[in-house]
Amino acid sequence: MNSQRFTSGLEKLHEIDGEAGKTVIDSLQSIAPDLAKYTIEFPFGDIYQRPGLDLQKRELVTVAALAALGHCQPQLRVHTHGALNVGCQPDEIVETVIQMTVYAGFPAALNAMFTVKEVFIERGIIETE
Repeated sequence: MNSQRFTSGLEKLHEIDGEAGKTVIDSLQSIAPDLAKYTIEFPFGDIYQRPGLDLQKRELVTVAALAALGHCQPQLRVHTHGALNVGCQPDEIVETVIQMTVYAGFPAALNAMFTVKEVFIERGIIETE
C-alpha cells in the first residue's frame, strides 16, 4: 500500500512535471523501483509540500541548482518544463541561468542555457535558428 507521502508526492509530481515526471519514474521501475519511490516521497511528498515558497519559486531555485551543478541536463530539462508548467515566465528562467554565471561559472551556465533553449524551442517559445 502507498503511503500518504507517496500519494501526495505523486500528485505534486504530476502537477509540476506532468508526463515528463511520469516518464522518469516509469523508467526506473525495471531497475530501481525503490529509487522511483524515494524520488516521489522525499522531494515531492515532503519538500515540495512545505510552506514558505510557492511552486514558481521552488522551480526557479531548482533550475538554478541544476544549472550550477553543470552536469544535470536531463533533470534541468524536466524542471525547465516544470517551471513553465507552474507559471514561470521564460525571461525568469533565462535570468536565473544568467545569475548562475556568477556562482557556477560560464561553462555551467552555458550548458544550462542550451538546455533551456531546447525546451523553449520544443514548446514554441522561441524558433529554431
